[in-house]
Amino acid sequence: MALLPLAEAFARYKTSLEPLGTQRVPLELALGAVLAEAPRARIALPRFTQSALDGYAVRSCDGQAPRRVVGLSAAGEPSTASIGAGQAIRIFTGGLLPDGADSVARQEIVDRIDDEITLNDVVAAGEGVRYEGEELSEGTAIAEVGQRISAGMLAAMAMAGVDSVVVRRRPRVAVLVTGDEVVRVGDPLPPAKVYDANGPLLRAWFVENGYGEPMVAYVRDDEAALEEAMSAALDSADLVVTSGGVSVGDRDFVPVVADRLGVHKVFWKVAQKPGKPLWFGVREGKALLGMPGNPAAVLVCLAVHARAVLGHLEGETSVQPAWRQGVLEGAVEADGERDRLVRMRLDMGDAMARLSLLPRQESHMLSNLASAHALVWLPSRDRAFDAGEKVAWIAI
Repeated sequence: MALLPLAEAFARYKTSLEPLGTQRVPLELALGAVLAEAPRARIALPRFTQSALDGYAVRSCDGQAPRRVVGLSAAGEPSTASIGAGQAIRIFTGGLLPDGADSVARQEIVDRIDDEITLNDVVAAGEGVRYEGEELSEGTAIAEVGQRISAGMLAAMAMAGVDSVVVRRRPRVAVLVTGDEVVRVGDPLPPAKVYDANGPLLRAWFVENGYGEPMVAYVRDDEAALEEAMSAALDSADLVVTSGGVSVGDRDFVPVVADRLGVHKVFWKVAQKPGKPLWFGVREGKALLGMPGNPAAVLVCLAVHARAVLGHLEGETSVQPAWRQGVLEGAVEADGERDRLVRMRLDMGDAMARLSLLPRQESHMLSNLASAHALVWLPSRDRAFDAGEKVAWIAI
């Protein structure tokens, strides 16, 4: 069976998945969700014409003639006075520009004795002023459909009076950890058994990325047990992730059980290292990602593939992981048949990130994750990657 190129896997996610339904949520609950409708400003920004600095509101036509201070305008406390010839109002940043004023003289160019000021420089009309609606007019779209809501975007919407938004529903996730050899950490460890790393890794990754607590079940290497657990997971979740059971061993039951439960296979086996046996299918709009059992391969499949699947389920405009560019600190071996996804240490240089290979890159090895900052994509080729060569990376 030919291995599917990594880029083609991304394309198949796009053609196989449809976004989930929408819901309106309060702004305070919207962080991390994807917009299904563009939020529009309910007020102009700025809402009123105001001072951009601390100083004195003046009439520019009075030039540098002496002026008498007749009031104070602070943020939230506007002056009730208006400005006539030869007058000024003390004003602070964000304060409402008083009637009659057309500019603000910054306090650094003002000399004040009691209630009289003189200007040491000419102030032009409009200087030091923020005009009503110069940033946003009422009804202007603040963000676009398909954008994921960040803290900054949330703040911009709040400033514009938006108190709720229409977003795609966050996917529900179920995790099935397979294997008779797996023992939960903290339990006694018999001979020929291993502590489970995949369960904690999968749970933590989904929680860390804003999807809440996934349903996690441990399933022994038994076809009937797997069928029961997978059926329940498909009924309750939008994305089901399995670890182990997708290779070609006698106890690798995920592909056959998925087929029996009506999951349409989209692809099986990707030209990547680690994570080659990855299995992906869909049933009635729900996704099943069958990941290998080795922890490093699970991490790679989460960072690259689960992120892409979740993005499509949420209708995100940019669903492929946001690859950045960096430079290799040293030479790295290439693979002539598969793309390598390599864990590296990241050092942010002045111009570009610098990436250093970590030891212990085999798919069953996970100890270098304590030092790994980045996952680097090295496309398949015959010759090694040289020090100083530019490569793509994502944070892990």
